[in-house]
Amino acid sequence: MRTFNFITIFPDLINNFLKYGLVNRAIEKKIIEINTIYLRDFSDDSNLRIDDKSYGGGPGMVMRYKPVEDALKSITRKSYVIYLSPHGSKLDQHKISELTKAQNLTFLCGRYEGYDQRVVDDLVDEQISLGDYVISGGELPSLILLEGITRLLPNVANDLDSILNDSFTDNLLDYPHYTRPESINGHEVPDVLLSGNHNEIAKWRRKQSLGITWKNRPDLLKNVKLSIEDDKLLKEYINESKENENK
Repeated sequence: MRTFNFITIFPDLINNFLKYGLVNRAIEKKIIEINTIYLRDFSDDSNLRIDDKSYGGGPGMVMRYKPVEDALKSITRKSYVIYLSPHGSKLDQHKISELTKAQNLTFLCGRYEGYDQRVVDDLVDEQISLGDYVISGGELPSLILLEGITRLLPNVANDLDSILNDSFTDNLLDYPHYTRPESINGHEVPDVLLSGNHNEIAKWRRKQSLGITWKNRPDLLKNVKLSIEDDKLLKEYINESKENENK
């Protein structure tokens, strides 16, 4: 069973999330287990403080080294420690896939001005960022990582093909999806999806995936090795887009 440890001052924020979706299913199936560690339990202060003023002055409080060190020592199995931080490498699907190999992960959820730098230097294995923006703490980013990893684990999702075909799995965005009814306010489901011709449907979906990536995230295509057929489909998409713009 894989273990995910969360070191946090807001354990309820973590625990409430665990009641829903694929993460809850993975817990019930005993595929994963969650260990929520309340950082204040390791405070050596009578008021359970785990932060202090910053050396050199300045606004905000800094989370102290010793409570984190002791919290990590409470984890009995060897664990890979991730600090959710703007200083980290930007999260992508490839990184999430890599992390599925770990049997024991610990997410260090920061608050305030973050942790004493010596926590990062001595106790953290990797820093990960969700993107070029700042939020108040590491709990939500860590839960995003938890769900991203869990949904890729064997026997969690009912339909693994649906997971494997998601956006970013092969550095491409997903193709459009449609369901009933066939017509909504004059917008029709593409005829090919109603044809029953699975080869043509697969070709249409591949074309859409390539084209939508070209239009919305062209940077991703730099990491995609296009086949001759892919190149043909992408050119068709681009030409069709130009024709539609000129109508």
